[in-house]
Amino acid sequence: MTTSTLTAATDVLVVGSGPTGLALACDLARRGIAVRVLERRPAPHRESRGKGLQPEALEVLDELGAGDRIRAVGRTGIVLRKYFDGEHIGDSPSDAGILVGQWQVEEALRERLAELGVRVGHSEALVAVDQGTAGIRAELADGTSVHAAYLAGCDGGRSTTRRLLGVPLEGSTSEEEAMVLGDVQAPGLSREFWHQWFTAEGGGILLCPMPGTESFQLQAAPEKDEEGRTLPPSLEGFQRLFDRYAQVPGIRLADPTWMSSWRANSRVAARMRRGRAFLAGDAAHVHPIAGGLGITTGIRDAAALARTLAAALTGPATAEVLDAYESERLPAAAAVVADTTQRYERVVHAVRTPGRGTETGMA
Repeated sequence: MTTSTLTAATDVLVVGSGPTGLALACDLARRGIAVRVLERRPAPHRESRGKGLQPEALEVLDELGAGDRIRAVGRTGIVLRKYFDGEHIGDSPSDAGILVGQWQVEEALRERLAELGVRVGHSEALVAVDQGTAGIRAELADGTSVHAAYLAGCDGGRSTTRRLLGVPLEGSTSEEEAMVLGDVQAPGLSREFWHQWFTAEGGGILLCPMPGTESFQLQAAPEKDEEGRTLPPSLEGFQRLFDRYAQVPGIRLADPTWMSSWRANSRVAARMRRGRAFLAGDAAHVHPIAGGLGITTGIRDAAALARTLAAALTGPATAEVLDAYESERLPAAAAVVADTTQRYERVVHAVRTPGRGTETGMA
């Protein structure tokens, strides 16, 4: 490791400022534990991404003092309005818990974290980790380093922390099951429902109104070219998919603020602890979109990791104390991945099978 020009110290260094990292930082800060949060992005995003919070997550957020802020901007009880070949065939309640954009969850947690005296360090990227018996030295891209008693990698499915620790993410990635997503406006389309259109040919498109915005989150199978290659998401492509599946004249999608591609992953880290370093959230487990369980699982990881780190920092940091987090959360992560994979397979089967009984709980 190269010599750093400047060093700083903290109890816990959190890498990543998504819901998991922010929840962990809030939990530690409220316990009086010194924490620093690194975020490689230059500024917070405003993308809907994962948009469902289950009651278990809200319980944790209430304890952290952020639950009411999220309820104030979120929405409960949204109804799934289903269509088949352009015809309305029925409504059903969503199982996504509270509907809220991921960026809004993060904003509420950042506000709470600031009240606790901690601010996220943007444009700060982790590039190397050196573990010793007394702590961790983390080197950043700007040449500075941070000394910490413990490190928490909460930096997503492509986690730099996990790579630096040499922990494999075991499981599978489907090259066939893909999706395009985006935040777009759809003037003239009712915002009272989560619209889900399917056709006899198979396939469909979903538009969910995101509370506190003028946008809908769009989800659909991607377009492919004549050679079967997946096309990248675009507003023009979103419109073609909408016209093909929704068959609603006069609706023109507009003002995309986020467009992304996604593949079905079912993976769990081989371990969630290596020495004084831990993994949480998507850095430790990734799974298909189904049921709004992604953010919820990450926030529950954060609560469990905060308990473990607090116990280690205030008492003997025995192997038993440090192993408690992985012992609790690794089986839980594996169970969530198995559950969401089964849910997603049912959704895919319903979408591909002609008929009027299509069910989806994707969030």
